[in-house]
Amino acid sequence: MLYYLFQFLEEQYQLPGAQLFEFLSFRSAMAIIFSLGISTIYGKRIINYLRAKQIGESVRDLGLKGQSEKAGTPTMGGIIIIVATLIPVLLFAKLENIYVLLLIITTLWMGVIGFLDDYIKTFKKDKEGLKGIFKVIGQVGLGLIVGCTMYFHPQITTKEVVTETSPTENVIARAEVVDMGPEEKNTTTTIPFVKNNEFEYSSLITWINPGLIDYAWLIFIPIVIFIVTAVSNGANLTDGIDGLAAGSSAIIVLTLGIFAWVSGNIIFSDYLNIMYIPRSGEMTIFITAFAGALVGFLWYNTFPAQVFMGDTGSLTIGGIIAVLAIATRKELLIPLLCGIFLIENLSVVMQVGWFKFTKKKYGEGRRIFLMSPLHHHYQKKGRHESKIVVRFWIVGIFLAILTIVTLKVR
Repeated sequence: MLYYLFQFLEEQYQLPGAQLFEFLSFRSAMAIIFSLGISTIYGKRIINYLRAKQIGESVRDLGLKGQSEKAGTPTMGGIIIIVATLIPVLLFAKLENIYVLLLIITTLWMGVIGFLDDYIKTFKKDKEGLKGIFKVIGQVGLGLIVGCTMYFHPQITTKEVVTETSPTENVIARAEVVDMGPEEKNTTTTIPFVKNNEFEYSSLITWINPGLIDYAWLIFIPIVIFIVTAVSNGANLTDGIDGLAAGSSAIIVLTLGIFAWVSGNIIFSDYLNIMYIPRSGEMTIFITAFAGALVGFLWYNTFPAQVFMGDTGSLTIGGIIAVLAIATRKELLIPLLCGIFLIENLSVVMQVGWFKFTKKKYGEGRRIFLMSPLHHHYQKKGRHESKIVVRFWIVGIFLAILTIVTLKVR
């Protein structure tokens, strides 16, 4: 909204400084400042409100050290993240941008699903919360919206950057020789660590018959649904100890912010020889606001936590990360970038699968880990949860660096 206000003031009255709002970097900086301020200053008020309404976490006895002390801690803290993200986005982003609109819809959609889950747990005293089938239906519904939008919307395109041979590697000098091909509607994505690394999803069906290209959505949309569901559940499982999900997600989101910025910048997409995605740079505003909200939330969520994000936060975080990866055409990097989410998911799948297999074969269930997800395994081994969280963050930073390296290493 402020973007449109200052655009009007610049056009009509040439207000000094109003042109700053044309710069993506300025609006991104303002977005993260506002989101940090909202989440840290007003976050305390939201926590007090949740405590006054007795919206506290009911903790199941899992035999973990310090677990009983967490009982009664306010939950639904994901509201802080959602509010601190959306207000700066509404103020500083171009709201007609299809990527921004898609991310706003994702935030609200997954926020509602998570809120319903937390509401049932807290007020209906049902520890299971929203039935799993309804969660999956909600995730599939969002995946369907995202997949259809990515495939059919005319403003979601890519462009091929055409350059003349230049003897210099200087970015500014190269900018003078950049030319653009026409915008193309496609389902192209990026394969990491591979030269000429663009992969077209439609090729999974056109090898049968080239005329089937019009039915590529039958391949693309289910893949998007799977990614949204998997990442959302991965973030949900990671939210088990103080600060783990919020900190790990902030690292992932900032990395995706780099991808969004360079992919939406013709000069750097040419220099790095990556796919140029028109209008995707505007996602940087959302990403900086979201990162600021996550870091601000950590102010109250680090050990000992004053508030838990609940499913209101974790499902929303996972949905946003999935959509960001898909929109920047970097979804094949998710296993690397979201390695923490992946290993948490796998630890549960392996634990449950092995338990069922051994129970059927030997008559008694056996376990691979002391407890799953993986962070609980280390708690059972006597590690303090602060140490577990920081070490997971360090692994997350390492994975983020490896992901950024894929921009050049092929």
